[in-house]
Amino acid sequence: MVKKIQPTAFQRFFRTETISGFVLLLFGIAALMVANSPFAKVYEHLWQTPITVGTVDHSLSLTLHQWINDGLMAVFFLLVGLEIKRELLVGELASVKRAALPIACAIGGMIVPAAIYWSFNTSGFAARGWGVPIATDIAFALGALALIAPEAPIGARIFLTALAIVDDIGAVLIIAIFYSQTIGWGALGCAALMLVVLIGFNAMGVRQLWPYLLVGLVLWYFVHESGVNATVAGVALAFAIPTQTRINAADFSREGRSLLDRFDNTETGDLVVLTSKGQQETLFALEHASEGVTAPILRLEHVLHNFSAFVVMPLFAFANAGVRIGGPLDHLEIALGALLGLIVGKPLGITAAALGAVKFGIAQLPGGVRWASLLGYACLAGIGFTMSLFIAMLAFDQTARLNAAKLGVLTGSVLAGIAGAIVLKIAPPR
Repeated sequence: MVKKIQPTAFQRFFRTETISGFVLLLFGIAALMVANSPFAKVYEHLWQTPITVGTVDHSLSLTLHQWINDGLMAVFFLLVGLEIKRELLVGELASVKRAALPIACAIGGMIVPAAIYWSFNTSGFAARGWGVPIATDIAFALGALALIAPEAPIGARIFLTALAIVDDIGAVLIIAIFYSQTIGWGALGCAALMLVVLIGFNAMGVRQLWPYLLVGLVLWYFVHESGVNATVAGVALAFAIPTQTRINAADFSREGRSLLDRFDNTETGDLVVLTSKGQQETLFALEHASEGVTAPILRLEHVLHNFSAFVVMPLFAFANAGVRIGGPLDHLEIALGALLGLIVGKPLGITAAALGAVKFGIAQLPGGVRWASLLGYACLAGIGFTMSLFIAMLAFDQTARLNAAKLGVLTGSVLAGIAGAIVLKIAPPR
């Protein structure tokens, strides 16, 4: 019998992100269709439905659209924060040598798109949208890569993932610094206190997740009330989640082998676990040991990954990708800035940064990646969808400028995917 090889953690991550990209695409198309159908008014009014949570004296009332963008997206940013922390500790960003190329490319891929957008919108309210074309949608980018170049080397996939994660770091900082409202210092102080409590949990060795999540909810509330974008609370909570384990790998190996021996020795002869009390107790002990050797950050990331990929992001796409198409387009300069920032600025900035980093000996290309194929991956990084739409919402709120920014993001993301497909077909990854 041929032994089935279990997928690695990155392969499972890549598979989830790939499928998520296709689901996102379906929900984005659905939003566009509904927004340009006879049901457009119903679609618009649906998101303005007020929902109140809390008691009579202490309640929080937001629209359905705000609950999705401020509440559910905080879960998305919590997952982003967990992935960032893991990459910084043990992943592609854990060493200067491995991190140099994605960091350089991400910086170039943020500066050039922002500069292109700003060249079209140098002043006035439209200039607020300079952050719209800076981010890469990791799910869409990896989904497009799997569809266009399934034979792409693993180094290319890891590079694109690391690039998108560094992009996320930049986007989070930009959202926190440039897209927050007037600061309520009292609420911000309470949020800081909650953060101290979370750090205290970590310092005391608390490994159960529920205390962190409970205080994290309170943290989210105070960050929301402070005027800082509430999704920043998700990232702050992520960095407080512990990485230490109850037992180490060597202890788990010894305990696990001992438990497996006990499992075999308590077999009753019918090969049915239900009839063997000893095997049942051994399985529970093995489960307890597995929890002890699994870092809380990994447990939470595992729980949130599918929820974020198949619930949070599709709902966000359906709530925000509905753009009215047809008729005269107001604020063409905003649409052009976002569009050209994604399809020109991203590949130009990433490729130029990679050339500079390699030329000066700071970094080297991943295995199996040539310069021509790197340009293709840089084009795919211009698929900005989720994060770009989110920043557009923060920059322009519900205005005609927002519609123009959305149109630029959607068109630019589609064209970036097409450009990446053309480049990778002309210059195969290997």
